[in-house]
Amino acid sequence: MQLHVLNHPLVEHKMTVLRDKNTPSNIFRELISELVTLEAYEATRNLAVVDRKIETPIAPMVGKHLASPRPMVVPVLRAGLGMLDGMTKLLPTAEVGFLGMKRDESTLDIITYANRLPEDLTGRQCFLLDPMLATGGTLVAATHYLSERGAKDITAINIIAAPEGLKKLEETIDPSIDFKVVVCAVDERLNDQAYIVPGLGDAGDRLYGLID
Repeated sequence: MQLHVLNHPLVEHKMTVLRDKNTPSNIFRELISELVTLEAYEATRNLAVVDRKIETPIAPMVGKHLASPRPMVVPVLRAGLGMLDGMTKLLPTAEVGFLGMKRDESTLDIITYANRLPEDLTGRQCFLLDPMLATGGTLVAATHYLSERGAKDITAINIIAAPEGLKKLEETIDPSIDFKVVVCAVDERLNDQAYIVPGLGDAGDRLYGLID
C-alpha cells in the first residue's frame, strides 16, 4: 500500500475551516469539492497515457493522451457523492460508477446495498471516493469488490484517515492489488464510537443534513 498525505498551506487552511463545527453545509460542500480536486491532482499522477500525434498552429508534434479504457470513479454512498464534483472537474472524461455499502449492526459485516458498476473492470484504473477512513472496513470491502470484477489498480481518495484504518488496510488489502491511498490529513485516533479524533464529525450529515 502506498500512502500520500497532502502537505500544502492551502490544504491546511481549508481543512481548518472544514473541521470547524460552525462551518455551514454549503461552505462544507464547497471545501470538500476543492480539497478533492487538489487530491485528484496527486491521485492521478500515474494515469496511463499513450502517444498522440497532433498539429499545433506552428508545427506537428507528439503529445500524450489518456489511454483506454477510461478511468473509473466510484463514490461510496452516500458521503462519497459529495466528492464526485471535485474529482470530475479534474478528470471529466472518467466513467462514474456507484457503490452503496453499510455495516450490519448485529453481525458487523459490510453489506453492499447498491451497485452501478460494469461487470468487468479488467484494465481499468479505479478511484474510490469516501471522505472518512475510520476503521477501514468499508474501504477494504469496496476495494475487494472492485478487485473481484478485475480491477487491479485502485486508489482510495479520502479527506481524513485514522491510524487504525490505515493499519487495517495495510494488513488486509490483497497484495496483488496496486493499492494507493491519498488523504488530506491523518488524525490522532478513533474514539470508543469509532469516530475520528479530532475529525470533522459525520461527513454525510454535514454534507446533506441529518436523516432520522
